[in-house]
Amino acid sequence: MAKAKPKRINLALQGGGAHGAFTWGVLDTLLQDDRIEIAGISGTSAGALNGAAVKSGLATGGRAGAREKLDWLWHRVGAVGDPDLSRLISMWSLPSAAISHLIETSAAFITADFLSRLNSPYAQGAFYHNPLAPIVAELFCPTLCTDQGPAFWICATNVRTGKIKVFDHEEISVDSILASACLPTLFQAVEVTDPRSGETEAYWDGGYTGNPALFPLFSETLPDDILVVNINPLYRADIPITPQQIQNRINEISFNSSLLRELRAIAFVRRLLDQGTLQSNSMKRVLVHMISDDVLMNTLSVATKLVPTPSVLAELKAAGQRAAAQFLEQDFDKLGKTDSVDLVEMFS
Repeated sequence: MAKAKPKRINLALQGGGAHGAFTWGVLDTLLQDDRIEIAGISGTSAGALNGAAVKSGLATGGRAGAREKLDWLWHRVGAVGDPDLSRLISMWSLPSAAISHLIETSAAFITADFLSRLNSPYAQGAFYHNPLAPIVAELFCPTLCTDQGPAFWICATNVRTGKIKVFDHEEISVDSILASACLPTLFQAVEVTDPRSGETEAYWDGGYTGNPALFPLFSETLPDDILVVNINPLYRADIPITPQQIQNRINEISFNSSLLRELRAIAFVRRLLDQGTLQSNSMKRVLVHMISDDVLMNTLSVATKLVPTPSVLAELKAAGQRAAAQFLEQDFDKLGKTDSVDLVEMFS
């Protein structure tokens, strides 16, 4: 009996700082399932780094190479944080929720957060450096600019216009990846020169305008299924009351707003197609799936996004692996046929 062809899917990878380690776990599990073929990837911030690792890894070493590249990436990211703090937390073996509370209520984090609202990253002058720059420089490879492997898009926000910028093919570079992950209170805007026009523009994190952008995945050459890996909780039951909680929820809402807007557009187009208002061949009927763990993410905060702690990264990876395994067990058969999320209920 002939082996069934793998189901081709597109991945939409959200940004959310170190919480992108959840996506690491999701991708690690998907890459081990040969029933799945990744056809396209749209990524923002941490999602862009994850997408770059997958695409470059697939090109050099297949599925195993992509998993190794992801492991390398997140072990490097885990080393960005304060090594003394990381060792201390690891010795205590604290749960991630306790680590999140410990960091966000620490004098060092509160002071740094306060100073970030008073000082500009440009005030650092010659001492300024982006800690992600050496990691991205090692991660980048020419394959990211080619049609080899999955189609790949990176999202950033144009500082001057406030519009989304989607980089692809020869536009993808070390600078464009850094631009996608450029939080404006921490990093200087990243200037990227368009290889086609020669014009240079300044960019901030893509999470403000496309987290991630779904519209590149609507191409007729790509499959209908879009699997969103969501790392910013859509719902929190508790009203934020402390300054840290309020800032954290503002961050989550702003980083989910563009995704929800595009999902609403998908639901609207589908309704028009069902009503016959639009001809079936005029718009693509997209199938939406989502992998997330809002229960875990509700115990974390912006502190664990900004401070990559090895034990938290490990828990996030494990959670992503479990969530992806659950998706494959429960919803694999829906791929190519129907949604595995209820868009109407999501917006009600």
